[in-house]
Amino acid sequence: MSTIVTGSIAFDYLMSFPGKFTEHFLPEHMNRVSLSFLVDSMDKRRGGCAPNIAYTLALLGERPRLMATAGQDFDDYRRWLEAAGVDTSLVRQVPDKFTASFFCSTDVENNQIASFYTGAMANAGELSFRTVADCEWVIISPNDPGAMIQYAEECRALGIRFIWDPGQQCARMSGDELRDGIEGAAVVICNDYEFELIRQKTGLYEDAVVARAGALIVTRGEHGCVARRGDRRLSVPAVPPRTIVDPTGVGDAFRGGLLKGLATNVDLEVACRLGTVAATYALEHLGGQSHAYTWEEFRLRYATHFGNLAG
Repeated sequence: MSTIVTGSIAFDYLMSFPGKFTEHFLPEHMNRVSLSFLVDSMDKRRGGCAPNIAYTLALLGERPRLMATAGQDFDDYRRWLEAAGVDTSLVRQVPDKFTASFFCSTDVENNQIASFYTGAMANAGELSFRTVADCEWVIISPNDPGAMIQYAEECRALGIRFIWDPGQQCARMSGDELRDGIEGAAVVICNDYEFELIRQKTGLYEDAVVARAGALIVTRGEHGCVARRGDRRLSVPAVPPRTIVDPTGVGDAFRGGLLKGLATNVDLEVACRLGTVAATYALEHLGGQSHAYTWEEFRLRYATHFGNLAG
């Protein structure tokens, strides 16, 4: 089954400040702030929604194609993804830009000061499904908003099944843009907070979303997820983690597991269960691409919580 994953490719630069940011802001000078914080550590991680999703799909035995834009600094990342089983032939490198980057400093009270550099992600609209052959499933995950709308329009026109996954772009996109992405999607997926943003911006409640799309999945963190397809409503519990290390990329891992199920034509409930198992593996590791397992190890963990997986 040919699956294409679209979305951001990014590097995360995570820094730790040994004090409290709040001690360095002077209330009487808030109209003129000029501060620099000396950090103790910096960790650079491979990130971005699309590679995170594709990585989990590859762990589950698929060979997903990554379709996104990256910068001149993507070469090492590309080699790493290819070695992990991800096809990066559809990734376009923009020669005069850097890959999108997230710079975040965290203090001892978990307050954060962050900046996001869009970089090559702004060129995502230059890619098109009209030039891609053999495509059966697509996920449109957070990316340049204009490109996300374009991809949805192309998938509808070409008859390609797609998952609309607006994620953190729910805050940026207008109600009309969100509604346009929902229309004709095979699946709409978001977390409970994002769904409330969608509802407020579009005026669409659960029934109205399901009427416009094939299915709606709302993830709820440690409470698992709920899914709707037509009149059928189901709830899938989260898989308890052995330890909690880092929530980064957990939602992306869920989407990878879900896509594995959809690509192999299992029931929606089973697909959601695959997502919850995949999400828990990510929660137990640092970052969105440091977890690893074999398909047999995954099947065994699935069986422990949901019974044997057919096939």
